[in-house]
Amino acid sequence: MKLELKSRDFPVWQGIVSLEQTDNWVKPWRIPYQSQNLFHHQLCIRAAMPAGARIIFRSDTSYIGGEIEPQLEENQIDLYCDKTFIKSVSLQTKDRFLFSDLPIGNKLIELWLPQKGELRLKVIEVANDASLAPVKDSRPHWITYGSSITQCSAAESPSQTWPAIVARQLNLNLTCLGFGGQCHLDPIIAQLIRDLPADFISICAGINIYGSASLGPRAFRQALIGTVQTIREKHIDIPVVLISPIYSPPREKVKNAVGFTLEEMRVEVATAVEDLRTHGDQKLHYVDGLQLFGADLIEMLPDQLHPNAEGYKALGKKFTQHIANKFFVT
Repeated sequence: MKLELKSRDFPVWQGIVSLEQTDNWVKPWRIPYQSQNLFHHQLCIRAAMPAGARIIFRSDTSYIGGEIEPQLEENQIDLYCDKTFIKSVSLQTKDRFLFSDLPIGNKLIELWLPQKGELRLKVIEVANDASLAPVKDSRPHWITYGSSITQCSAAESPSQTWPAIVARQLNLNLTCLGFGGQCHLDPIIAQLIRDLPADFISICAGINIYGSASLGPRAFRQALIGTVQTIREKHIDIPVVLISPIYSPPREKVKNAVGFTLEEMRVEVATAVEDLRTHGDQKLHYVDGLQLFGADLIEMLPDQLHPNAEGYKALGKKFTQHIANKFFVT
C-alpha cells in the first residue's frame, strides 16, 4: 500500500518549508521553492537538501519501502519507531530502500531524510493490510538557522546532526535552516523565519560571513539587529538565541578581506544582543560559540572549521546544556 505524500488531509512531512510535486516524484525544500529566484542560487542548492526533514505517521506495518530518483552522493535515511532508532540505510547509487522486520503493533514511525544531497521521492510503501494514521503533533516548534555547521554534512547520519540530537532529546518539532556556506543574514531568510511557526529560535551566524567577507565591521552588527527585528514582527515574545562562531584556530586572530577576525565577530554578536535587550527585547539571549565548541574539542575539528561526526554529537550535548535547558522553556 502506498503512503499518500501529497495530501493535505494526511500530512506526513515535518521540517520542510515547501514540497515540489511532479507526476513522478516529490521533493522537499527548506525554502519556498516557487520563489527560489528571489534567493541566492547557492543557497537554493543547499535548501534543496532536506537536512532535518522527516516523514512521520503511525502504522502497524511490518515494513517500509521507498522508491527514489537514483542518488549520486553518499547519504542515508534513518528510521525510528516509537522514538527508538531502528536502522540507517545508505541511498548512494540506489533507487529504492527497505526497512523490514519492524516492531510488531501500532507505532510512531519517523523517517529522517538525508542532510546532504537532494531527495526526489517517488513512493513510500507499507504492508497492504497495515493501518495508517496521521500524527497530531503538539510539540513546540524550534527553528535553527546557520551554516554548514548547522547542516552537518559530516554527521554520522541524518538523525545524528546536532539539531536532530537536540530536537529528539528535548521533544521539539525541528525546522533546520542550516545552509552550507550560505548563512549571510539574508533579509529574505529573516522574513522566512518570521513567517514560519516557532516557539524557540536559534541563530548561529558569522563563520560564512567571515569566509566570504560578505559583511564587514560596519554592517555585521546591523544585519544581526535587522534580522532579529524582522523576526520579532510576528514572533514577538518567544526566546531567540544568537550564537557567535565556534572555535576555528586559523580564523581567531587573522583578519579576513574586510578586516574581521572571529574574536571580533563574537564581540559584535554579543553587542547586538546587548543593544536589543537595552531596547526592551528581554527574550533575546547571547551564547558564546566557544561554550558550544571550543579549543577543548580541537581533536574533533579535523579541518579546523567543521566538526566531525563525534564533534556534532558533542555540540548537540553542549547546545542542550548551555541553550536548550536554559532558554527553551515556556
